[in-house]
Amino acid sequence: MKKKITIIGAGNVGATAAHWAMARCLGDVVLLDVMEGIPQGKALDLWQSGPLDNFSGKIIGSNDYADTADSDVVIITAGLARKPGMSRDDLLAKNVAIVKSCAESAIKYSPNCFMIVVTNPIDAMVYTAFKVSGLPRHRIVGMAGVLDSARYRTFLADAIGVAPQDVSAMVMGIHGDNMLPLVRLANVAGVPVTELLPPEKIAEIVKRTQMGGMEIINQLKTGSAFYTPGLAAIEMAEAVIRDSRRVLPCAAYLDGEFGIRGYFLGVPVVLCARGIERIVEFSLMEEEQRALNESVQAVAKQVEATGL
Repeated sequence: MKKKITIIGAGNVGATAAHWAMARCLGDVVLLDVMEGIPQGKALDLWQSGPLDNFSGKIIGSNDYADTADSDVVIITAGLARKPGMSRDDLLAKNVAIVKSCAESAIKYSPNCFMIVVTNPIDAMVYTAFKVSGLPRHRIVGMAGVLDSARYRTFLADAIGVAPQDVSAMVMGIHGDNMLPLVRLANVAGVPVTELLPPEKIAEIVKRTQMGGMEIINQLKTGSAFYTPGLAAIEMAEAVIRDSRRVLPCAAYLDGEFGIRGYFLGVPVVLCARGIERIVEFSLMEEEQRALNESVQAVAKQVEATGL
């Protein structure tokens, strides 16, 4: 049976995610937005590219949640985007209301879906969706680690002069300035990056990864990143739809893992048809655990601000 993916929010991230979903032939897509005509027009345009890119799935644009019924995966991208000078926390108050409404409406029609939240600040927004949707913790995640890790891998590959796909590296923690790009485990075909780059260059790359979103915002001036965030969300959705058991860093609800309980935080998880099969827990160095705890403190303040 063909799968169904709903993407809520037809802005740059949502429309890009829809493009990647269609290109990867993941199933039928519903692109939903409150703005009349925007999702319909973008969906029609994307649907017509099928003959040129060899995909045959169907996509519709809608303003009605009834059209999203029985979705296997729901991706929430709706919300305000950052502008120069804004932190992700600056978006919190307005985006809580938006994500709350989206999650409540989506779950009404797709109670058994797997939900991916992309809206910033992600760790607080996925907590919001978790609380209002009633989904079990293995059926809902936030998208951050896949995006941040892609940036990290790109910067490392460029500095070392190798293909990005041969770089294995992961970012954990909050999707924000306190994120933790793991240096100890980063490698190129098994060779530690610490053997390939000097410490000062690695430190520079870690900092650039932490500020990766703002670097793009400062260039764009009027918006934020969308190509890689859109693809990152679909990378996660594909793992669920294809039951591929990919290990991907996602904002997952922790219940004691890594010594943390009651918050969503970026950690490696195994994604399969049921959602999160398990969280991949491993021993952290003292400084890594300290950095992760700093992420928790930042997330806790965001969660408190949601009022949920």
